[in-house]
Amino acid sequence: MAAIALLLAGMMVISACGAKGAGSGGTEEGSSAAAVSSSSGNAKLNIQASIYPVYEFTRQVAGDAADVQLLVPSGVEPHDWEPTPGDIAKLEKADVFVYNGAGMEGWVDQVLSAVSSDRLVAIEASRGLDIMEEAEGLEHHGGGGHAHSGGEAHDHEHGHDHEHGHSHDHADESAEAGHHHGHDHEHSHDHEHDHSHDHADESAEAGHPHEHDHADEEAHVNDHQHEANGHHGHDHDHGGLDPHVWLSPALAVKEVRNIEAGLSQAAPELKELFKQNADAYVAKLEALDQEFKETLASVKRKDFITQHAAFGYLAREYGLRQVPIAGLSPELEPSAAQMAEIVKFAKEHEVKTIFFETLVSSKVAEVISKEIGAKTAVLNPIEGLTEEDMNDSRDYIALMRQNLEALKLALNE
Repeated sequence: MAAIALLLAGMMVISACGAKGAGSGGTEEGSSAAAVSSSSGNAKLNIQASIYPVYEFTRQVAGDAADVQLLVPSGVEPHDWEPTPGDIAKLEKADVFVYNGAGMEGWVDQVLSAVSSDRLVAIEASRGLDIMEEAEGLEHHGGGGHAHSGGEAHDHEHGHDHEHGHSHDHADESAEAGHHHGHDHEHSHDHEHDHSHDHADESAEAGHPHEHDHADEEAHVNDHQHEANGHHGHDHDHGGLDPHVWLSPALAVKEVRNIEAGLSQAAPELKELFKQNADAYVAKLEALDQEFKETLASVKRKDFITQHAAFGYLAREYGLRQVPIAGLSPELEPSAAQMAEIVKFAKEHEVKTIFFETLVSSKVAEVISKEIGAKTAVLNPIEGLTEEDMNDSRDYIALMRQNLEALKLALNE
């Protein structure tokens, strides 16, 4: 992240003189609508999406009304990806930026702080979701019992304290997921939620309005002013959170609704189109969710060993138990003790399949599989598409169905 900090420091010096905050000048009414009209000569919304899942969800909701581009290139493992000056320039020109949040994009805070556009609407797709803490291996399972590895859920819902100097309409928080972004963007991930955003009603994250107390927000903003020297991202450790919410189709539905709400803020005149598109895609996701429920309800075993702790939400949703070899970062090498624990667990539970994933080395999974005489198979975290995926026109739903088939085979051995 040091390279990003140096890059952004230079950019901020260059852009500071001409920067204009989202709330400065004009009225709040109509400021979000300006996102479309101010786009450089393009009738379509210019949307940048961080990683593949939110790119796909955004593309489905926006339809023909937007040009949606993916920042993290296909075939690149996104955990260690960092934006280039060219990527930041794309955000400067964009109307909307969609990102997953929950620590997936460790660079997002610094980058949005440096973007000088006064029209950019930033949409955090995971806003309002029940975000789990990171699981680090068998020690999180206890000795037996049915533990849903992947992390323990927060007792509150995920609603990072967004202090954007923003100009969205607080009377209608249907755009809670999409924040009008100015140069004074402040995006602090403070999990001591003492402010007045009440996310207990999840209708808010589905694009429905909820009540919001202006006085309390003003006090909250005053109490949590951005300090440049203390503002930082999550680097690549996700800040102890598990960001892989899209691997539960039920939570993917909620991300789609957040994106719908944010796009409707950016282009209110297209709200009905976004709703129609979102409804159609949500119907497909709900059908996928039902397939997972029906298929996994009757499997013989509930434990599956995976190289990367990305499947905690899927396990929690469908009553399974993820046993990760490594933590949330797929590049982490497990210790000898951790490897021994996994081997012991696999032998005791007669595990016959060790899952590895696309975009990273399968070396660790292969070592364990040879040790216990098991086979390996792919369980895809769908963080990005491979060349094979693209050649075969596989999308999120197709890849999730492949995951379901892989789990069905492994859990019925």
